Amino acid sequence: MNFQVTVLKILVSYPGGFAVMDDIKRDMAILATSGRDWADRTRRLAARVPNLDIFSQGLVERQSGGWMITDKGRTVLEFMEARPHFDEPVVVPETDRTKVPPLLRSAERAKRRRERRERRREGRERARANVP
Repeated sequence: MNFQVTVLKILVSYPGGFAVMDDIKRDMAILATSGRDWADRTRRLAARVPNLDIFSQGLVERQSGGWMITDKGRTVLEFMEARPHFDEPVVVPETDRTKVPPLLRSAERAKRRRERRERRREGRERARANVP
């Protein structure tokens, strides 16, 4: 997940573009755990603006208790979300998913599931053994 793009997307969703830190942290946690789609989307958007730095470029201002997106920030976000023109190359970053064969991922996932079941079983057995 691209932190900078996520902050811009969160701030633009609030009235006036201002959000207090608690709201930003909560929304960030929700998006960070929402799945691979969000991470892929923010990565694609960030690829349209290399070297993005929301604070030094004046896209976001720190205000008492929170952050506020500037007009420049809104413009940059609109540019990132705009569909590319035909002559503009589309840069899609390579993800780890393309490097790992699907069967290997399934085998790893099954192994992790099996290990979790074993840990839970061992925990239950320990809890039963400690009951007076």
